[in-house]
Amino acid sequence: MLEYKSAGEIAAMRESGKVVAAVHAAVREQAAIGVSLKELDEVARTVIAEAKANASFLGYHPSFGAMPYPGVICTSVNGVMLHGLPSPYRLRDGDLISVDCAAYIDGWHADGTVSFTVGEPRAEDLKLIRVAEETLAAGIEAALPGGRMGDIGHAMSTVGRGAGYGMQNDFGGHGIGRAMHEEPFVPNEARAGRGLRLRPGLVIAIEPSLMAGGGDRYYMSSDGWSVCSGDGSRSVHVEHTVAITEDGPVILTLP
Repeated sequence: MLEYKSAGEIAAMRESGKVVAAVHAAVREQAAIGVSLKELDEVARTVIAEAKANASFLGYHPSFGAMPYPGVICTSVNGVMLHGLPSPYRLRDGDLISVDCAAYIDGWHADGTVSFTVGEPRAEDLKLIRVAEETLAAGIEAALPGGRMGDIGHAMSTVGRGAGYGMQNDFGGHGIGRAMHEEPFVPNEARAGRGLRLRPGLVIAIEPSLMAGGGDRYYMSSDGWSVCSGDGSRSVHVEHTVAITEDGPVILTLP
C-alpha cells in the first residue's frame, strides 16, 4: 500500500537525510589508501550514534541476502555494483567506491549513496561517476507531480545508456518512510508516460547504477550480498531520497 507523507513527515525525513549526508561526508574524508572498509563502517557508526539516529541497514535481512546485514553502510568497490559488505579489504590507489547509507530518527528513514575514487583517479572512472550523477539528476527532475513513474526511469536510461553504460532493472529505487523499503518500486529504466501517477506526498529513493562495460548482466558474489557486474567492469551507484511536492521534487539527503 502506498503511503503519502504530510509536510511535517517529510520534514522529519529531512532530518534523517541530514544524517545520511553527514555519514557520506565523514566516510569520504576518511577513505584513503590503506583504510579498510570495516574501518569506514566504524566511522559511519560513530556519525549515526552521535546524531542519536539509528542505522537502517544493520540486521536487515531481505530474501536475497544470505544473512542479516552486518554493517551500517554498503561499501561497493570497483566491480561490485551494489550491497558490498564492509570487509577487512584495504583501499588501494585508484579504487572506485560507492557508499550506501540509510538512517532513521523517530521512525523516519532516509537513504542515499555517493560514489568517489581513492588516490589517483582514472579518467574513465571520473566520467562514469559524472554520468551516474547526471543520470540521477535526470531522474529527480522527472519526479514531477502529475507525471508517471515511467518518466523517471525513461529519463535515467536516456542519460545512462546514451553514454554507453550498462544498467540493470532488478535492483532499483523504492518508496521510503516509516520503513526503509516501501511501495512503489522505482525502475532504473522504463517507458515514459507509463506506471504510477506521481502525487505530492510520495517519497521515493531514486538510485541508478551503471556498469562501465556496457552490458546488463550481473551476478551475486559468494559472500551472499555483493551484486557484481557480469563482465567485471567497474560500476557505480548513486542515490537520493526525494519527496514529490506541489512545487516539484525536493531532495531530502543533502547536508
